[in-house]
Amino acid sequence: MTEPHLLRVSQLTVSYTHRRRSTEALVGITFSMGREIVTITGPSGSGKSTLLHCLSGIVTPTSGHLLLDDLPISPRTHQIALVPQQYGLFPWKRVASNIFLPSALGKRSVSPELQQEILETLGLLDLLDRYPHQLSGGQRQRVALARAFIMQPDLLLLDEAFSALDVATSERSRQLFLALWARYPVPTLCVTHSPEEATTLAQRTLLLGGTPGTLLGDYRGASRLDLEAKLRTLDEAL
Repeated sequence: MTEPHLLRVSQLTVSYTHRRRSTEALVGITFSMGREIVTITGPSGSGKSTLLHCLSGIVTPTSGHLLLDDLPISPRTHQIALVPQQYGLFPWKRVASNIFLPSALGKRSVSPELQQEILETLGLLDLLDRYPHQLSGGQRQRVALARAFIMQPDLLLLDEAFSALDVATSERSRQLFLALWARYPVPTLCVTHSPEEATTLAQRTLLLGGTPGTLLGDYRGASRLDLEAKLRTLDEAL
């Protein structure tokens, strides 16, 4: 049975205006996806983060259509979880308060039993009374993932969420993320500059490139070497 397309992006274009001059960041981005993980890669400046910011509601598109469950995507009608590179934790709040902040703000959350399971899977039960500055980078990243999954999102967005970690910690965090995602699958877009990470996290990768950014390829089952070669070609063209 074919997975339904839960997220549809059609002819997405984003322009910024500065000193009365308009600059296009993205042009004509079109793709759809179901309940799967899709990675996004491409050179710096190709609009990867801009795409996630449009989907999260941070940036308003200039034109195009963004639909989630056949409705225009909006933080008012959908629960969208964004995990940024620096994790977005509030330094003055303890781990527990950071994790359950969406619930405190009236957002939907999973049941207490599933909350416990998520915290156990990510190894956070002994860290709930600590502050972010008392955590390692890997622990802060797991706190951000716990907050995202506990809010039961309709769409999960990861923006270079593993890139600030050392190699061993990044690998462990990716494994924990995939284990958790397998239990609670949700449409997920993950921006990464690493071909290895792109192919480890997903069977499907979107390649952005050019100025302004366009969708150059939608690859299923591409190898790390394939993506490295494509990125090298784009870098040489700059």
